[in-house]
Amino acid sequence: QVQLVESGGGLVQAGGSLRLSCAAYGRTFSTYAMGWFRQAPGKEREFVASISWNGYSTSYADSVKGRFTISRDNAKNTVYLHLNSLKPEDTAVYYCNSYPKGDFGSWGQGTQVTVSS
Repeated sequence: QVQLVESGGGLVQAGGSLRLSCAAYGRTFSTYAMGWFRQAPGKEREFVASISWNGYSTSYADSVKGRFTISRDNAKNTVYLHLNSLKPEDTAVYYCNSYPKGDFGSWGQGTQVTVSS
């Protein structure tokens, strides 16, 4: 069974940092470009960042550029998102999946990031 499990979220003050992890089970994801997405209350899920299958190419939403960094470890079937200089508007549930189609597996439970002002 293909499964994506996100972790690492929490409650932080504005300006703080977090590192999110997404572990993939049931399928090797080394041939997939992967992405992080987020969904805030009352809003649609939106793109945050992506990384190519080999980690050589990354892209970011304008709202997080310069503050977030995506990386991956194919040996561990894991993709990471480093969140720095967090803002209250970054509050959301964060998910990972393949990019751009989101078809690596079913969407996981996500991990909640809450930024207080």
